[in-house]
Amino acid sequence: MDYKNICFKVQKIAKQTGQFIQDEKHKLSEQDVETKSTASFVTYVDKNAEMQIVKALKELIPEAGFITEEGTASSTNENFKWVIDPLDGTTNYIHGISPYSVSIALLESEEVVMGVVYEIQGDELFYAWKGSPAYANGKEIQVSKNEEHNQTLIATGFPYYDFENLDPYIGALRFLMNNTRGVRRLGSAAVDLAYVAAGRFDAFYEQALSAWDVAAGAFLVKQAGGVISDFNGKDNWLFGKQIIATNKNYYPKFYPEINKHMGGVVTK
Repeated sequence: MDYKNICFKVQKIAKQTGQFIQDEKHKLSEQDVETKSTASFVTYVDKNAEMQIVKALKELIPEAGFITEEGTASSTNENFKWVIDPLDGTTNYIHGISPYSVSIALLESEEVVMGVVYEIQGDELFYAWKGSPAYANGKEIQVSKNEEHNQTLIATGFPYYDFENLDPYIGALRFLMNNTRGVRRLGSAAVDLAYVAAGRFDAFYEQALSAWDVAAGAFLVKQAGGVISDFNGKDNWLFGKQIIATNKNYYPKFYPEINKHMGGVVTK
């Protein structure tokens, strides 16, 4: 499989989809917004964007399955699977704020072998394939080298369901607010992870995420020299609904704090 060639074709698909999303932004009305839960929304833009992506990707690898947020395509036992979030940051999008993104990853067996994240408003394209560095708009990127809490800027996402685990989350947040340069919550996990890969954030953690939220961005972090794990230091981050992403220098200090507060959390 020519991952590099496929990756450049996927970049084009992501940018075309991003243009569609931007074109529809001013047409969107409150009547177009469907509520999945109190703080989780979907629009016709999400669904149509996903259908466009699926159609284009089927031409690249006809035998591949799909793991998609909006369920417009499915997977069984295929060796290759596309993992797609057509619009990561829908709440931002419907409120007219940034960031929001397109996220596309490719799995071979259970290994992520390619990832593309397109941050639409800023027109930044992050990408990598198996064996390559990570890139942003054609320039190689790397994770930060910071290793002390007081050097770091942290990204996270607030729980929007599963509030039974709110107290452990707040415990970790309290420590980070008191000991780092700050905590940011952008509203798109794919972008958070891309920014860790680019060294803009030193670390990211979040619970209750799905595979389509993290697959591409986490792969970028790995290819940029970073570390990915779940809250227990294991490798169950893709489908385990919890993720830590940081650089190798900071992980020995960041991970124990997240684990201390959230290591026993079971996300539904």
